[in-house]
Amino acid sequence: MPHIRTFAAVLSAALPVANAWGTLGHETVAFIAQDRMAAHTVSWAQGVLDNTSTSYLAGIAAWADTYRYTAAGTFSAPFHFIDAEDSPPSSCSVDYDRDCGAKGCVVSAIANYTQRVASTTLSNTEVNYALRFLVHFVGDIHQPLHDEALEIGGNDIDVTFAGASTNLHHIWDTEIPEKFVGGYSLSDAKAWAKTLNTATKSGIYASQVASWTKGLDVTDPVTTALDWASEANAYVCSTVMPHGQAAVEDVDLSGAYYTSAISVVELQIARAGVRLAAYLDAIAMNQKVLTKRLVQDDVDMSGADLLPDTRPLSKAKLVREAVGYGSRARERLERILQNVSVIQNDPEWRCRTWIKNALVELEKDGQVVGTAQLSWEKIERTARDYVAQKTAAGRYQQEDIIAEPRPMWDMLEEKEIVP
Repeated sequence: MPHIRTFAAVLSAALPVANAWGTLGHETVAFIAQDRMAAHTVSWAQGVLDNTSTSYLAGIAAWADTYRYTAAGTFSAPFHFIDAEDSPPSSCSVDYDRDCGAKGCVVSAIANYTQRVASTTLSNTEVNYALRFLVHFVGDIHQPLHDEALEIGGNDIDVTFAGASTNLHHIWDTEIPEKFVGGYSLSDAKAWAKTLNTATKSGIYASQVASWTKGLDVTDPVTTALDWASEANAYVCSTVMPHGQAAVEDVDLSGAYYTSAISVVELQIARAGVRLAAYLDAIAMNQKVLTKRLVQDDVDMSGADLLPDTRPLSKAKLVREAVGYGSRARERLERILQNVSVIQNDPEWRCRTWIKNALVELEKDGQVVGTAQLSWEKIERTARDYVAQKTAAGRYQQEDIIAEPRPMWDMLEEKEIVP
């Protein structure tokens, strides 16, 4: 697919914090939606956000990426992705029951905030946050690596881009879009959105747009969001790593790879904007129906009812939970899991809890994580000893399972892990 437009300048400075799709991508999605939304929807959204500026959606589009790192927003970290446990490049697929974790995922989050934004019982702030989350997560779900578990969505696949060290996930979020546009300001996003909107109305996407919103149903948001995730996930096999992980790892991807990838980035940004507009139009149009259903069905506004049945944590889910959604500690944790194969015999996975607590403490100091190999050996030994002792004593009994096990960190001598 040819590029829609080439901007002259390529800005060398990078954003200080990496956001999903980058600020540029999220703001562009929002500007596309602003241009397409019905007048009634515009009025409704501006009222919810208490913002009538020309960037009322774009200005809050990246908010969720900042909020997740606050004390109040840590619960939302899993909502930015769904870990598809497939096998790229030979097989790509998303399965809600298999892939959405116990703490939620981007599919369940879109579903939950769809019902929350239509609520008449939540506070104005809660409804405001619901709309902010929706705007952001509709963008996230269209980024292929937000729908993939391999190497934590590509975060642990080291690559270079224009000579700078980074990772595969980050270049799809940030470097590829910013190289194409030549910046990441709000005005850059607005200009890119204008170009993409023209392409959807009278350009190369015009014949496709109707199909992009086919099947969109705000009364069945799980199915709708899952369709979007599956579509994006397919690009992991076809475009993100068509020849496997080894073909991109430690490779500079700013040349031919970029040329291949940018057309998919543009397409997904355009799709996200068109769908966000249609989705918000549908919510605003059907708000009374949605609100009535919430009352009649006594919907759990926490979103717990939307989650799949609880399953034992897979290795991919354990890694996500234990290492904090993107840490380079993954390889060390994988080694622990491989060497403590009987860990799953513990019916409550208490050893998992202890490992997680230790990792949390270690991650408070990046220098410790990066240099203190002995600390990881100590974690592994402790985990193996725990399982061995429990097995030898035959003490996998319910009375031995306590609600809050003693954190494994208490077993470690802090002085041993400080370089």
